[in-house]
Amino acid sequence: MLQFPQFDPVAIRLGPLAVHWYGLMYLLAFGSAWVLGRWRIQHGKTRLTLRDLEDVIFYGVLGVVAGGRLGYVLFYKPGYYLSHPLEIFYLWEGGMSFHGGLIGVLVMMLWFARSRGYKWLEVGDFIAPLIPTGLAAGRLGNFINGELWGRPSDLPWAMIFPQSGDGIARHPSQLYNIGLEGVFLFILLWWFANKPRPTGQVSAIFLIGYGSVRFIEEFARQPDDFLGLLAANLSMGQWLSIPMVIAGLLMFALCAKKS
Repeated sequence: MLQFPQFDPVAIRLGPLAVHWYGLMYLLAFGSAWVLGRWRIQHGKTRLTLRDLEDVIFYGVLGVVAGGRLGYVLFYKPGYYLSHPLEIFYLWEGGMSFHGGLIGVLVMMLWFARSRGYKWLEVGDFIAPLIPTGLAAGRLGNFINGELWGRPSDLPWAMIFPQSGDGIARHPSQLYNIGLEGVFLFILLWWFANKPRPTGQVSAIFLIGYGSVRFIEEFARQPDDFLGLLAANLSMGQWLSIPMVIAGLLMFALCAKKS
């Protein structure tokens, strides 16, 4: 049994200005996307240009923030925010959904592709391998903040998170997320995208891969108190991941057939 190391959520203090670790993780996420995207462009892995990369990251930020927030509002607390609509804009209080952020990014990429004359899935295939490192950075931010802890566990590496308030040893599910969503998914996508593939298949592998590992991870993650487990004893994250896997499998097969 381990004790969670109490990190200071503030990384840098400059007088009244406080820079939080979680904010730095967002910078790290988009910075890593820029570095990896630049490498793919310079090595001829895409038709997109460096100018396109800068615009894709800018629109991606908008999609992640707007989609992530609206996804959380609609998927997790629709009743509460219907009664408190102004709090939808209280981003500093937390509450983001990856699945909502993904939808937001897809919408922004559709607009970007149509405005630049690219195929939507072509843009998706370029972006997909850049996402896992950002996911890992976000989960590291969750771990530093001591949030999104796991379910009770008696494993040797189980941790007591003081933020939970119950003194129970739990899975360090944020670290599982880093390993699966970050490291494993990055290796899978980078390897798969390194060779010519039918347009859309890299995007399909991302949907299948993320949906699968998220479904598995949720068995170790503590469900949200205000939701608990839903039908079939599955969490909201698992129910949102199932359509991702199905859509990815269909997309993979259709793209192979079309090619």
